[in-house]
Amino acid sequence: MEFTAEIDIMPLDALLDPQGKAVSGSMKNLGLSEITNVRIGKHITLKVKAKDKSEAEAKVDEACKKLLANQIMEKYSFSLKELVA
Repeated sequence: MEFTAEIDIMPLDALLDPQGKAVSGSMKNLGLSEITNVRIGKHITLKVKAKDKSEAEAKVDEACKKLLANQIMEKYSFSLKELVA
C-alpha cells in the first residue's frame, strides 16, 4: 500500500517566532492591523509505502522525530491518505 502524508511543523507555543513576529509587524504597515499573532512553520508532503495505515503512521512519526522536526523547538502533526492504484 502507498500513502501520502501531509505534515505540519510549527514552533512550540512557548517559544518566540521571530519570522512570525516580523510578518505580524508588517501587517500593520499594509493596513491589515486586524491580523495578529502570526506563526510561521513548515508544511511537508511525502509518500510512504507500508503494509497498512498503522505501519505508515509509525514510519511518518519516526521520520518526524528523527529528521523533520526539532522536538526541542517544534511540534508536529500529520495526516495520511491512502493512494488508490
